[in-house]
Amino acid sequence: MPKKILAINGSYRRGGVTAQALAEALAGAREAGAETETVDLPEIDIKFCTNCRACTQTPGEGRAACVLEDGMASLLDKVDAADGLILAAPVNCFNVTAVTRRFMERLVVYGYWPWGMAAPKYRITVTGKKAALITSSAMPALLGRVFTGAVRALKYTARAVGAKVEGTLFIGLAGMKEHPELTAAEKGKARALGRRLAA
Repeated sequence: MPKKILAINGSYRRGGVTAQALAEALAGAREAGAETETVDLPEIDIKFCTNCRACTQTPGEGRAACVLEDGMASLLDKVDAADGLILAAPVNCFNVTAVTRRFMERLVVYGYWPWGMAAPKYRITVTGKKAALITSSAMPALLGRVFTGAVRALKYTARAVGAKVEGTLFIGLAGMKEHPELTAAEKGKARALGRRLAA
């Protein structure tokens, strides 16, 4: 039975560097026999978390229900059903995009944090689910890894849903042209990341 790989794209730019890298990674996953699907976060109705913490009060290992009614529950059904995830978002203002942060905040449903407990804990510990992370920045990749919070944010996102990070692709100097294109080397790295995720 083929593995199911779900890509979650937090980029606003169609055909931008992040989207190109994501497309290559998905192609690599399909080459390895996986079925793939992409969700573009800007197109999903995701309301802001109100921090009511109602979802965090009930114990249990699975994700809790959110009181907000929007497209998040059906998206998380796909996340839970996937064998692997590709989490992609470019750097805006030294971190991932706002729509990605909004998605991240709603992952509190995977946390257990009853009133009176000092800090939350993860509901999901081990799933076997894997994740690959893709981000891009106008600054060189090495500086982007050091001076932005993008990779850390995407790692937290993967951890919240019980996925183990298998690899990260950080593409630097993405703001040099209005319509940039990936280099052959970047395309190759993205494809290899997708194949690794689906292996």
